[in-house]
Amino acid sequence: MPNAPRWAAAAAATTLIAVTATGCSSDSDSGKDAGSKAAKAGTSASPSGTSSPSSSSPSAGGATVPVGPGPQGSYTVQKQPEPGTCAYRYTAAKEPLPDPKCTPGATNPKVTQATLKTTICRSGYTADIRPGTNITSREKTANAASYGYKGPLKDAEYDHLISLQLGGDPNDPRNLWVQPPSPGHKAGAGPNNPKDVVESKLKAAICSGKTELAKAQQAIVKDWTTALSVLGLTNEKPAAKDPKAEEGE
Repeated sequence: MPNAPRWAAAAAATTLIAVTATGCSSDSDSGKDAGSKAAKAGTSASPSGTSSPSSSSPSAGGATVPVGPGPQGSYTVQKQPEPGTCAYRYTAAKEPLPDPKCTPGATNPKVTQATLKTTICRSGYTADIRPGTNITSREKTANAASYGYKGPLKDAEYDHLISLQLGGDPNDPRNLWVQPPSPGHKAGAGPNNPKDVVESKLKAAICSGKTELAKAQQAIVKDWTTALSVLGLTNEKPAAKDPKAEEGE
């Protein structure tokens, strides 16, 4: 009988240890920590190391595209990825594609399927939200270093991966890259960018209801050279020229 209290205490201690152990997370979940925390916080890291207001927006096939801060009353120069940390990719036809780690694209939260008529399908919208060259010229120089671009800057376009006319964020560094010339370019002639035509056709299809905004955004992020064929829009005509917009917006 004198030993009974000691036995009961030992059993209680064993039970407490077992309950405590079952409440711990396993090491197998450690790889999910960063993603789950970001999802709960509603933020994602941009190449500059800053956080955007929200991490991503639903897109075609369950994929996501980052969401940028949207149009600003006053833009500031955004930090670009460190020099030499981004690498161009090229299609079989030698058309340039951005590094998806540096330039995954970013959408404008003001442009949704429900706001098309008052945003990208309204004449003058992109001119209203476009950052000035006092901002973009400095970003372009820094981004050229990010990608290791050595050619004349006047022959390359500082391109919105998701263009403004497709609901891309105006000044999120994740949506901008120095796009080198396409094949057939003449040195000193300025950018020759067939991507602009693709963007114009996609805008026409969005505004006419032939495709959805999110699907077009996802297609051009994946590969702008195949975006039209993926969406079945190879015969689409470009959108009417907006007199207030710049080429490639």
